[in-house]
Amino acid sequence: MIRSVSIRALRQATPLLRVVPAAAAVSAFRGIHATPAAHSHYNDPASSATPAPPPKTLMDINKLYRNNTPITVLTAHDYISSKIANAAGVDIILVGDSLSMVALGYTNTNEIELDDMIHHARAVRRGSPQAFIVADLPFGSYEVSTEQALAAAFRMVKRAGVDAIKFEGGKENAGLVRHMSQRGIPVMGHIGLTPQRASSLGGFKVQGKTAATAELILEDALALQEAGCFSMVLEAVPAPVADLVTKQLRVPTIGIGAGPHTSGQVLVQLDMLGGFDGFTPKFLKKYSNYLDINTKACAAYVDEVRAGTFPEIGTHTYAIKDAELNKFKQLVAEKFPADSTKA
Repeated sequence: MIRSVSIRALRQATPLLRVVPAAAAVSAFRGIHATPAAHSHYNDPASSATPAPPPKTLMDINKLYRNNTPITVLTAHDYISSKIANAAGVDIILVGDSLSMVALGYTNTNEIELDDMIHHARAVRRGSPQAFIVADLPFGSYEVSTEQALAAAFRMVKRAGVDAIKFEGGKENAGLVRHMSQRGIPVMGHIGLTPQRASSLGGFKVQGKTAATAELILEDALALQEAGCFSMVLEAVPAPVADLVTKQLRVPTIGIGAGPHTSGQVLVQLDMLGGFDGFTPKFLKKYSNYLDINTKACAAYVDEVRAGTFPEIGTHTYAIKDAELNKFKQLVAEKFPADSTKA
């Protein structure tokens, strides 16, 4: 499905997208590389004769921003988590490199490779064909050179069919943002605490706690905006600082640990569902107890199998006509006659 929206129309519709000169061009990639394939022979309960809604675009995100409607962002790492996020009405689905830890069991986000991210992003796209999806470029896939960064971004967009990419860093990455946005790849920035660089920051620490460091965050935000970012994540920044930074920008800020006054919020889905038993940051609110609920369900299955109560004849089994069963019994008896010595 090729979505074509003229750049002129985008620019006339909103001042936000003026900083993304060729953002709409990325839509064509989805039609070439990301047509959802049949994935199961089972009936999909979400399938119906109702026409699918049109794909979400940057214009939809900008409309939320112009109307001062908080933008909701949630991560997804596979087909099912993507369907859950989409069904919940999330505005942007983020294929974050956090999946390195919550889905793959690595100790940090730096261990995941670009190919891994593409693999997961493709599954997320299959789960939500119409959603606006952003994918992270992982550590080491964009820092070496502009050519490396562009190659990684184009590969992610073409192979996974995502709508935009995200990578960490401030004004030092303004050139990369400019190159990508000029070539039709929308970019979401990520400033404040940047987990890929946690070691150089002294660990996972709040950023912008002094006037001087808060000013650096503002400088990063302004530089990324002018370079072409359509939005940016503010992570682990004092709420008043995030509020002031947000008010100086004309693109949306997406907060995570940055208070309620950003343009939107993002959380890691498995974190907010209670599905990750690692470190729990202060900003996280758990809306469910995924690990406990699902562990109990699996334990109940184990108990029922051992007790012989699952599967239950009739409820969980398939029938065969008596005549056919008798024929089969006769066939077995003829092929495997009873050994009289065992009688």
